[in-house]
Amino acid sequence: MPVVDNAIYQGGRRVATPASLEETFETRETHGGFAWIGLYRPTDDELAALAAEFGLHPLAVEDTRKGHQRAKLERYGDTLFVVLRPARYLDAEEEVEFGELHVFIGPDFAITIRHAESPNLARVRHRLEASPELLAKGPEAVLYAVLDEVVDEYAPVDSGLENDIDEIEEQLFSGDPEVTRRIYDLASEVMEFQRATRPLVGMFDALERGFEKYTVDLELQRYLRDVKDHVLRIVEHGDTFRQLLQNALQVHSTLVAQRQNEETKVLSEAAVAQSEQAKKVSSWAAIIFAPTLVAGIYGMNFIHMPELDEPWGYPFALALMLGFAGVLYGLFKRKGWL
Repeated sequence: MPVVDNAIYQGGRRVATPASLEETFETRETHGGFAWIGLYRPTDDELAALAAEFGLHPLAVEDTRKGHQRAKLERYGDTLFVVLRPARYLDAEEEVEFGELHVFIGPDFAITIRHAESPNLARVRHRLEASPELLAKGPEAVLYAVLDEVVDEYAPVDSGLENDIDEIEEQLFSGDPEVTRRIYDLASEVMEFQRATRPLVGMFDALERGFEKYTVDLELQRYLRDVKDHVLRIVEHGDTFRQLLQNALQVHSTLVAQRQNEETKVLSEAAVAQSEQAKKVSSWAAIIFAPTLVAGIYGMNFIHMPELDEPWGYPFALALMLGFAGVLYGLFKRKGWL
């Protein structure tokens, strides 16, 4: 059902609960007071009916029809159009889910249009209906209560993001290969959270500038300033989260570079060790090759080899072998290969 709740209020109390928008329009003219219409993803026909009845600006209606708007506050004559980006933290997925809420506030009407599951506007309505003295202040009280609910629902998101960042700090030093992806995803959520909360500061500033011009009740002014204080703290936390994630990314890059340097050092040491072993093997191969060469020469079956007939031929061959080997051993030893 697009129409979630629909009521006429007088003196802070519900005096009628019309069953349709058409009945709401008729009842409002009969009873007076102000109408508070709550809708969930209304149809184009319902938006057109609301625009015709309450004189909503076409640009604001078009924004509501399309959705996916940034958080903002715009004034069209005596009607305020507010876009809010509520959020909720999903514990199971450890993710932040963002919604969209459009609010029209006029002299005798309040229209709330949700495009997601949050915020809990039923709780807002029950809270106001339980405080007739606050609800009696009119549609501005509805705007305050909606803003207060949206900002209150940011608190679990703030805590959830803080907890996620604490977990990332632990992952950084444990060598978890998934930490880079998680830092990136969390940074995206923090940026989206900032896009939802940061514009609220300017929105409350704009509301404050209109307090005197639009004769906003003094008590409501205090309530709105209190909500603004909460917003400022959340915005500060968002800035802190973003800085922490940037630091985490830098620390991660440093740790990765250190691990790569350590791995390079180990590989270099291994290469040096292998090189030393290769030198030793090559040196001994050369030393052994010299006697083998002499032995090979004298092992050839030629008839005319004068040394074979001489008594000193065998000692000469042995001395030649040992001499070559000794010279090579001395050279390699001096160069540090052995």
